[in-house]
Amino acid sequence: MSFLAVAFINAMVDLGHKILIQNTIFKVYDDAAQVALTAVINSLILLPFILLFTPAGFLSDRFAKPRIMRYTAFSAIIITLLITLAYYQGWFLFAFAMTLVLAAQSAIYSPAKYGYIRELAGNDKLSPANGFMQATTIIAILSGIFVFTILFELTLAGQVYNNESQLIEHIAVIGWLLVLLSCIEFLLACRLPASATEQASTRFNWQGYLRGWTLQENWRRIRHNPVIWYAILGLSMFWGISQTFLATFPAFAKIALAEDNTIIIQGLLACSGVGIIIGSFIAGSSSQGHIKTVLIPFGAIGMCCVLFVLPHLSTTVSFAFAIMGFGLFGGLFIIPLNALIQLHAPIAQIGTILAGNNWVQNLVMISFLIITFLAASAAIASKTMIHAIPIITVILALLLVWRSNKARRA
Repeated sequence: MSFLAVAFINAMVDLGHKILIQNTIFKVYDDAAQVALTAVINSLILLPFILLFTPAGFLSDRFAKPRIMRYTAFSAIIITLLITLAYYQGWFLFAFAMTLVLAAQSAIYSPAKYGYIRELAGNDKLSPANGFMQATTIIAILSGIFVFTILFELTLAGQVYNNESQLIEHIAVIGWLLVLLSCIEFLLACRLPASATEQASTRFNWQGYLRGWTLQENWRRIRHNPVIWYAILGLSMFWGISQTFLATFPAFAKIALAEDNTIIIQGLLACSGVGIIIGSFIAGSSSQGHIKTVLIPFGAIGMCCVLFVLPHLSTTVSFAFAIMGFGLFGGLFIIPLNALIQLHAPIAQIGTILAGNNWVQNLVMISFLIITFLAASAAIASKTMIHAIPIITVILALLLVWRSNKARRA
């Protein structure tokens, strides 16, 4: 329970600051400019997972995973204190940049968290354990969306502001909630059961890391097993498409629904989380100790169908059901893929492989966000981008199926 609670709070803290910055952008900017800045803030969250891939994997394999989670939880207290200071001082650019620092903390924490799942659950219960972890994370994200968005609107009600700096001064008190949650996370992390995976002798090769040698070695590790590699690519495709959708949909919905209340917009996006929770439980509970790979193509087809329908909807309720459906099929898609990676990863290299999984996923996501940013900078309307997403999804899915079948035949 302490482990799930730490995962819950960590996700909520990461999401909370992002939501406050994203809602600020939503209030101040419109359409293409809003899409571009949202893409930038999402890129800042992803960048550390790319840059810290090798050291994060090394730390998770070298040290006991609960120890890594304790240190990262303590660092979150310091980071959230700095974020709160930035709110009070009206330092919007500093608060914007602190998103990168908070994401760096998560990049170190993530492979330790996912590697610890296998230590707790064992090989036979990886699918249910991943389902519970995915559901816990999504519930934390949903809670963060509603709690921080509602607090954002309440503290901003009746306030006058002309720019981002003035706006964040009005919502500065919310920063203390981030600090409080970080303190609770640290106390719970101190209660995690000990892990027996710590190694005593190895040291991190900084020279090899800076020159790219260790990156090449770790790249070979994640490419060595085709099951791991194509599972990573499948997950990367899902999260890349999701990032583009998350960056584009608020501006699209603001126009399509004539809605500027962040609670409504964030609530619609939160419906995808509800769907992922349902899909995660279905994928986990139906496994009976086995990984149901049949759910992977079923989930992919379902997501493509939903994305084709979504741009033609025009009411809040229909958007909510469609986005929930996308999340449900997404849950059916990602849970078996995560379980396959953990099952096939050698136990001594699981931290590196899981960090590599993060690295590839975030590299793909940031590539999608760069394309989104460039499209928005070229003044391409959000409606056009929403129509393009399902076409890109189908092309990528077919390409992935073709490549994986070719690899199996080889």
